[in-house]
Order: sequence, then C-alpha cells, then structure tokens
Amino acid sequence: MNLILSLHNIRSTYNVGSILRTAEGFGVKSVMFSGYTPRYDDKALLPHLREKLNHEIEKTALGAEKLLTLETSDDILTTLDDLKSRGYLLLGLENNLDDPRLLLLRHDNFSGIRSALHLFQKTLQNQSAASQSSPELNIVLCLGEEVSGLSSDLRAKMDFFLEIPMQGKKRIVQCLNRDRNRSFCIDRDFMLN
Repeated sequence: MNLILSLHNIRSTYNVGSILRTAEGFGVKSVMFSGYTPRYDDKALLPHLREKLNHEIEKTALGAEKLLTLETSDDILTTLDDLKSRGYLLLGLENNLDDPRLLLLRHDNFSGIRSALHLFQKTLQNQSAASQSSPELNIVLCLGEEVSGLSSDLRAKMDFFLEIPMQGKKRIVQCLNRDRNRSFCIDRDFMLN
C-alpha cells in the first residue's frame, strides 16, 4: 500500500511535527503540505523565519522530519485530481460530518471500513487485470484545519471520510481527530487486514 499524508491548512507547527513523527512511525513515506501549513525547511521563507519554524517542528517531530519525503502542493485541488486519476483513493479525516461517504472508526465497525477499502482494492484489481499491471492500494489521507477540518472544495474531492467518534463533552475535544488519533487512521494493518 502506498499512503500519502496530505496536510492542508494545519495551523500549529507543533501539530505538524507530531503528525510527521506519527506518520514516520507507521511507515508513511510521503507527506504533502498545502495551504498555510507550516513546512519544514521551507526555502521560500527568510532564513530567520525558516530557522524558527524548523525548530518548532523539530520539537515534536523528533527527527522524523528528516526521514520522510516532504512535498508541497501549490494547488491542492489539482494535485488531488492528478492523484485520483492515477488510482489513488482520497480519504478525508473529519468529524461531525453528515455525509453518506462517512465511515466511523469504532471498535464495532472495523469490518465495515475494511470491507469498503477491500471493495476499492477489488475494483483496482479488476481495472489492472485488463491492463496487465500489478494492483496496489494507493491512498491519500487528507487532514485539514485543526478546528474547521477540510474546506468544502476539498470535501467534494474525497471518496470517503473517516471519523473517530469522540466521547468528550467539549467540542474542542473533536480536534483530537486530527492530532492524537491520526495514528489510528494510518495504521496499515488496521486498513488492510
């Protein structure tokens, strides 16, 4: 499985570092930055600003920022269209979304999510059988702004949404979908077994 992690409009450098650390720990090879997400070693910044952002990301990334392939998309909508045309499944990590494409990550719903991913993989296998190429599950997991999530134009591009139901009473706890629980979504064994 190829998994690209897309970070769009993540505000906090510390969240970016934490996400990079978790992604590297799960074997993600590529992370794509877009919007105003702080980027590690951003050559477009003045040296003193780049050094400040790098230091903040390094605090929580703990070296993962140097082990991952970090890419930037100047036009995330076009980039996602291109990846989709190359066979990538676009998954958005969201919460509080009323959409038929929503898959809840619950202990009693794992088989349903796996079934949806296997259905996509079967479709991919059928397509590749016709072209004699080897099928591989390619996924882009899209994370949006900490509070607002993905913008409506990005939501329109997604094949499915994943939500980790939260039990807290405060709405701010929903931000954990993007920060603390993202590791659950990029666990390859969970997605494919």
